This record gives sequence, structure tokens and C-alpha cells, in this order.
Amino acid sequence: MRSKELSVELTDRIVSWHRSGERYQNMSAALIVPKNTVASMILKWKKFGTTNTLPRDGRPAKLSNRGRSALIRDVTKNLMVTLPELQR
Repeated sequence: MRSKELSVELTDRIVSWHRSGERYQNMSAALIVPKNTVASMILKWKKFGTTNTLPRDGRPAKLSNRGRSALIRDVTKNLMVTLPELQR
């Protein structure tokens, strides 16, 4: 498939073929999309009941868990480190 996003028509067709009992491999060959894409669309439909992109809940964290643990490692190595030094 050329575009990154699947069209609504294509995802509806994938879901309808899945309901009729069509195999993933046959769907991917007929629609010229990867089998993994067909599987992920069906999984999304089973989980949320729709293939539309739904809004996520909550605000994303400013600092990831990986970044947080890196800061903790730096501070435990040198307890006298200042905030500007950590930010650099």
C-alpha cells in the first residue's frame, strides 16, 4: 500500500471479509497489503469495536521511565551534582 494510513473503505472491507470467515492471507493478497496489517486491523476492530483512531487518555509524561532511571543513576554516582549540570 502506498500511503501509511489505510482508507476507511479498505478497513471496512477487511472487517467484513473477516466476519465472513476469509483467511488473512487471502485478504492480504487481494488487497495488496501486508498480512501483518490485516491482522492488526482485525485485532484493533476486535478490541475497540471500530478501526478509527481513538483519542488516548491522559497527558503524556514529560520524562520517560528510561530517562528517569538515567537521572537517578547520575545522581547516585555524584550526590553533589547541581540541577543545571543534570539538565546539560
